[in-house]
Amino acid sequence: MAAFGAGRLVASLALALMLGAGVAVPANAQVLRTHGPASVADLARELSPAVVNIGTSRRVRGGPGVPFPDLPEGSPLTELFDQLNPNRDQGPRSMREARSLGSGFFVSADGLVITNNHVIDGAEEIQVFLTDGSRLPARLVGADEKTDLAVLKVEVEREFPYVEFGDSETAEVGDWVMAIGNPFGLGGSVTLGIVSARNRDIQSGPYDNFIQTDAAINQGNSGGPLFDMDGKVVGINTAILARGGSSLGIGFAVPVNLARPVLDQLTEFGETRRGWLGVGIQEVTEDIAASLDLPNTFGALVIDITASGPSDGVIREGDIIVEFDGKAILRMRDLPRVVAETAVGRAVSVRLLRGGEEQMVDITLGRLELGEQIIAAARDEGVFPTPDAPDAPIGPAPGLPELMGFEIAPLDETARDTYAIAPDLQGVVITGVEEGSDAFDKGFLAGMVILEVNQHEVGTVADVTGHVGDAREAGRPAVLFKVADPLGTSRFVAVRLN
Repeated sequence: MAAFGAGRLVASLALALMLGAGVAVPANAQVLRTHGPASVADLARELSPAVVNIGTSRRVRGGPGVPFPDLPEGSPLTELFDQLNPNRDQGPRSMREARSLGSGFFVSADGLVITNNHVIDGAEEIQVFLTDGSRLPARLVGADEKTDLAVLKVEVEREFPYVEFGDSETAEVGDWVMAIGNPFGLGGSVTLGIVSARNRDIQSGPYDNFIQTDAAINQGNSGGPLFDMDGKVVGINTAILARGGSSLGIGFAVPVNLARPVLDQLTEFGETRRGWLGVGIQEVTEDIAASLDLPNTFGALVIDITASGPSDGVIREGDIIVEFDGKAILRMRDLPRVVAETAVGRAVSVRLLRGGEEQMVDITLGRLELGEQIIAAARDEGVFPTPDAPDAPIGPAPGLPELMGFEIAPLDETARDTYAIAPDLQGVVITGVEEGSDAFDKGFLAGMVILEVNQHEVGTVADVTGHVGDAREAGRPAVLFKVADPLGTSRFVAVRLN
């Protein structure tokens, strides 16, 4: 059966009002859109058969039960109350059936269904409900927690109506979109709205880049399609901003351009195979940019390198990645997404800033899923970043409390014992932070270890005070510190000079 494809609906156009004398009309506003699409009835009728309701069930441990009175021992009503007790035969190890409902849609005539991972997560049984009343079993092909996507397969010898993916990059703010799904178990519900924002990060995963829409999305819509007015899927409805579980007019959909490579991998391999760079990164803040004398906050600041990873020996801590494989990295969160979308084993060019100078390096990507295992193993073994051993300490730091708002001391055995600092961690220890200072507000604590100052490794108190003094003489408003907690987890922090 051929995929659905409806022609673009012509918007109903009308003059808003008769123009009075002397009122200028912009050249691009001769006619105003006042009502949106005249109707989406034909589009909804054509697309709805490809949208399904998804029901799942699994066995979970029973809870403590519901409150029920205890009768005095020997009461003549004991037998009657036992029969009425809703907790009867429900011990602490009892099991009960948990059910959930969601939405999905066919993307092939042979029964591939797309939905959200959270709709089917933990399910022991998955059933798909079609608009013709059919209820069919489905199996899980593959799922991905990071993007909250899943692929199902209905194993029935028949052809199913299906829809096609569009291009989510063409879905602009203000464009009309339509959602079809199963809100609150009410199957086949159609809602209409517009794209109200793009590139939303709602802190739900590492690759957040949602389409925001005011087309009503409620509980049960998860996994359903978001259509453009050509009848093409531009998003997979995933989350809502809600109070009490009901729509407040803000819903979020995974753009299909982000979802498509993930779904292709799940369909082919049953799992994801993402590219991996092997670096830890953080945002370039205004203070960090000022401390490094940068004109903007573009890029991703590298805070650690995974040993034996793709970037080991190529990228350095403190580098700022500003371009990956020809794609500009304007914000820190851009980098994980573009790396993950790149094929494993591909050689790519990376443009970075190192010491204020641009450099190009070539890196062959690894596989993220294997990289996560390497990182977990290193963490379990207590392996931490270890800068070169410092020179002998030379004494307390003059002037730092006044300039930076904290005090430091050599990292000797006494300091290691006092703050339980990892034995392989080298640097200078922070011994006190002035409350209300910028360092205090940025999270500096006694027991943290300073590893670098303005991208220079430090091993003595003199190293720290010297680089702070250099920054002051150069007129920089802030100083960039690389600090680590006692266990070795590091980050970059820009602290303003007093």
